[in-house]
Amino acid sequence: MKRLHIHLAVDDLAKNIDFYSALFQSAPSVREADYAKWLLDDPRVNFAVSSRGRQPGLDHLGIQVESSEELEAVEQNLAAAELPVAAQKQANCCYAQSDKYWTVDPQGIAWETFHSLQTIPLFGDDQVVQLEPAGSCCKPSTTDSAAQ
Repeated sequence: MKRLHIHLAVDDLAKNIDFYSALFQSAPSVREADYAKWLLDDPRVNFAVSSRGRQPGLDHLGIQVESSEELEAVEQNLAAAELPVAAQKQANCCYAQSDKYWTVDPQGIAWETFHSLQTIPLFGDDQVVQLEPAGSCCKPSTTDSAAQ
């Protein structure tokens, strides 16, 4: 089963944890000094906030899957839609190791599809793959932004 993923960059982590905990009526399932994540079933979403020096606002959207087979099926859907796709295997980010595929929608919003393999004790250092929107030159590059 898939879960929608939303990741926001925030300037005040504590205030945002308080706000989203009240909104979701739930404490984060993961809470670190620079990151918090709620794995909710109603609505079924992986909602994350982080304060890692990026501009506040939408960092990226995504779809979390529960198996390698689901991940490959979503990647095939992206390829069939003729979207640019870049793979990251065993990426370390957001206190998890994951296999991922990145794309970008026509508005330039990054989308991450991922299957988490295990938790890790650090935020990680993988790189968000930057792709041009469909119809543009689709050469992937990387930036210093964190993924997931």
